[in-house]
Amino acid sequence: MANQEDNAQSLARTILYQLGVELKARFTSFGGWEMPVQYSGISREHEAVRNTAGMFDISHMGKFTLQGKNLISQLQFLVPSDLSRLQPGQAQYTVLLNPQGGIIDDIIVYYQGEDATGIQKASIIVNASTTAKDKVWLLQYLDQNQLQFQDLSLEKALIAVQGPKAIKYLQPLVQEDLQSIKAFGHLQATVLGKPAFIARTGYTGEDGFEVMVDPDVAVELWQSLHDAGVISCGLGARDTLRLEAAMALYGQDIDDTTTPLEAGLGWLVHLDTTGNFIGRAVLEQQKAVGVQRRLVGLQTQGRNIARHGYQILSVGKVVGEVTSGTLSPTLGYPIALAYVPTQLAIVNQQLEVEIRGKAYPAVVVKRPFYRSKNRVTN
Repeated sequence: MANQEDNAQSLARTILYQLGVELKARFTSFGGWEMPVQYSGISREHEAVRNTAGMFDISHMGKFTLQGKNLISQLQFLVPSDLSRLQPGQAQYTVLLNPQGGIIDDIIVYYQGEDATGIQKASIIVNASTTAKDKVWLLQYLDQNQLQFQDLSLEKALIAVQGPKAIKYLQPLVQEDLQSIKAFGHLQATVLGKPAFIARTGYTGEDGFEVMVDPDVAVELWQSLHDAGVISCGLGARDTLRLEAAMALYGQDIDDTTTPLEAGLGWLVHLDTTGNFIGRAVLEQQKAVGVQRRLVGLQTQGRNIARHGYQILSVGKVVGEVTSGTLSPTLGYPIALAYVPTQLAIVNQQLEVEIRGKAYPAVVVKRPFYRSKNRVTN
């Protein structure tokens, strides 16, 4: 027991931790943080996001702001996506790559624009477990004589309000018109009378917003949304929601040994419009000759869940491995993501997954497993 207490004490806690305790949340260790895994139950929280609205404490995520001349061109060297086409108030989901084309992290770059003196501003949100690594990587390549880099990871709180009725609950607390924000749009806003940053982004496959505010505002915002009837959600529902939407989880579905072309993120690789960037040569080669493996969606029969690390079989031989798997609350059957050889990465391909020493049928299916009718597009 003493060791468990010591481990808990070594984990960081967000400003909303105490509210979680009061709401009787169950906590778990995640990326160096003690985070709520569930409040009222994963199924209830999942259903709330799909049908009404739920909110997540995502304050553990890394938050960087950058400004300076030639900011976008400097960031361009670090990612395969064309950042030059971003207009003020737009964002780009993309990946930081190593020289082998492997994914250091998946990130979102929010571009705020350029002032009259040529100073460009942007914010970057990164994963909690990779915040320190990403910071070192960015500072290694960015010209710190030209740019100002600020790490707000511990200074700002971040709340995600997700679901088809997210606007209904969030709008009364925000001065600006949330309907004016397009998908992957963002703006400097006023929440509960205080400065905030709001983006129409999320990790659930539903419409929704991510709100970055000062810690005291975050507590008031969470309490206000809770009092209005928004369901508090933990990492458990966040995982089932993102998996139904086939959104990659860093450290499981993607990592520094997987390239975006292998992971089904080829739409992030803009070889025709970007200049030189780290890992470009590897991606050009993969584009030319093809990749040897691909991340695919799988459906298994009955309630046989293919979980992370389980082996994928074809004609009795091990050919791949499951990266993520769950029983889909929305669809009612087990779904999974897995890497398999490219020749087997075909929809309707019959495979097997080994579960507790026994092989069960699995079939390759289209991704995403679930597509919301409520999501806003540009």
